[in-house]
Amino acid sequence: MRYIRYLLLIAIAICLVVVATANRDIVTINLLADELATFSGFSYSVEVPLYVVGFAGILVGLLIGFVWEWIRESKQRSIAARQRREAVRMKRELEKLHAEKHRSEGRDEILALVEQGVKTR
Repeated sequence: MRYIRYLLLIAIAICLVVVATANRDIVTINLLADELATFSGFSYSVEVPLYVVGFAGILVGLLIGFVWEWIRESKQRSIAARQRREAVRMKRELEKLHAEKHRSEGRDEILALVEQGVKTR
């Protein structure tokens, strides 16, 4: 399975290199349209190869998707954390009740701990 993943990553890398070499033309990216730039008095532009624009778009899209999913799943994470805390609380309560039961029956606490260790194995 690991080798299949490596082969897939190599194939993707080759495709990205081919796309990058095929799109090496320089493009100008303007922060504002010309009309807005003259109106605001602020203009910023940068010249980069076309593949940089494409790869940057892909990376920004992935980043937005990851953040979106992280926010969307926050409810499930909080529910899972609450359930883990509840399970720990219930386990402690169960151990406390077992200890009280053994004390009320007159059994030794050491024997109860040994018995509990045998049950968990």
